[in-house]
Amino acid sequence: MLGTYTLTLLVFVFGAMIGSFLNVVIYRIPKGESIVFPASKCQSCQTPLKWYHNIPIFSWLFLRGKCAFCHADIAKQYPMVELLTGIIFVALFFKLGLVWYLPFVAGSFAALLALVMIDFKYMAVPDNVNFVALLLALVQPDFLHAALYAAIAAGGLYLIGLLSSLLARKQAMGGADVIVAGTMGALLGFPNFFIALFLSAVLAIVPSLVNRENGVPFVPFLALATFIVYLYDKEAAQLLETLIYG
Repeated sequence: MLGTYTLTLLVFVFGAMIGSFLNVVIYRIPKGESIVFPASKCQSCQTPLKWYHNIPIFSWLFLRGKCAFCHADIAKQYPMVELLTGIIFVALFFKLGLVWYLPFVAGSFAALLALVMIDFKYMAVPDNVNFVALLLALVQPDFLHAALYAAIAAGGLYLIGLLSSLLARKQAMGGADVIVAGTMGALLGFPNFFIALFLSAVLAIVPSLVNRENGVPFVPFLALATFIVYLYDKEAAQLLETLIYG
């Protein structure tokens, strides 16, 4: 049997590898490009990269953040996403243990991370990545309940958005938020879905006030709140019970 430290390292490395793939998704999906072909290349000189230029985190450190061919700067986003994905996988491993559905839950949160990065950069959320996050979130030991929670969460948020749009006479909520709500419902269930929804609004208050003119993307706050509540689900439920019943 592998020790805990070895397993943790393997989970982190696997997560970082997924993070490397996420960088491809984040860069290519918004441009409508294939995430499979062609092979990775320098965005400055267009030279195809060698396999050892794509080792998560270490290649960026070894190359000192520069292209091996033209020495142009490589965005810090690449090692950051790889590191964050590795941390997400490890955190979920500590939360769930080595269960069969761990890769699916971790994959769903990885897809949410890709959505966060794309939304920050483009203020838009691609449906294909959004649906991947939702489908992976549905792979649970109790699939029927996960699907039910997803449907109720997405349907409820859709109705709220529809009512808000009618009252405001303009689009109040995008379809992407509705799909993310479905993912949140599948991962968290009730009442933790509502706790995450409230937490996301709290997290978004200060950035929304600072960037009042341009606005801020809301999906990053939904994703962050979902991750926090997923990790601390029991504590969140206890806090809600305390607030209600004292």
